[in-house]
Amino acid sequence: MIKAVIFDFDGLIVDTETAWYESYSKVSKAYGVDLKIDVWGQCVGASFEEFDPLDYIVEHADRQVDREAFKQEADVVFADIMDHTQLRPGVIDYLEEAKRSGLRIALASSSNRNWIESYLNRFNIRSYFEVVNTSDDVERIKPAPDLYEKTIRELGINGFEAVAFEDSFHGMTAAKAAGVYCVVVPNQVTSHMEFAGSDGRLSSMAEKDLHAVINTIAALSQAEAHNHS
Repeated sequence: MIKAVIFDFDGLIVDTETAWYESYSKVSKAYGVDLKIDVWGQCVGASFEEFDPLDYIVEHADRQVDREAFKQEADVVFADIMDHTQLRPGVIDYLEEAKRSGLRIALASSSNRNWIESYLNRFNIRSYFEVVNTSDDVERIKPAPDLYEKTIRELGINGFEAVAFEDSFHGMTAAKAAGVYCVVVPNQVTSHMEFAGSDGRLSSMAEKDLHAVINTIAALSQAEAHNHS
């Protein structure tokens, strides 16, 4: 029985991932670099420590890159994009439906708490989340399972009693490693990814209502329990 839904944040609730890609891509063109989506995708859902796109840009630039100046310029472009960005389609519907259905609602994000809280408050959705875990709360972020393990522990449930919604392969890997069902909802930057091993894929949360998704996962859960019996 599914008792909780756990949401990623960046790229899933608000498409900051595409905004970051567009900002870095725009600035990198001034250095003669065509930053492809599949290159950028290596850092989505993880951290720049694992893959820093700026390293790639510096390596392929036709002139010297001042890293700080590049970041500042990209930040300005990003802020401008985000000024006009809304929640992804279906997000509010999922939160409202989960609340009406009595499902526990949590958030597990590799970003830092200040970043997450600022957007949750900006879009007035903070009150939906009973548990919020960020990079400030664990030693290892996604694709490690720590964020999900901590979240299900605080919810007092088992992994198989939760469904995670993720937009990145790193996020899906983290959820599955913690024993949590995972439905992927890719954005523009991650739509090219395969997501082998997911428990479902949606173009957006507006494609299928939460009740239908939960029913599909419940049937999957029953089938797995039957296979193990």
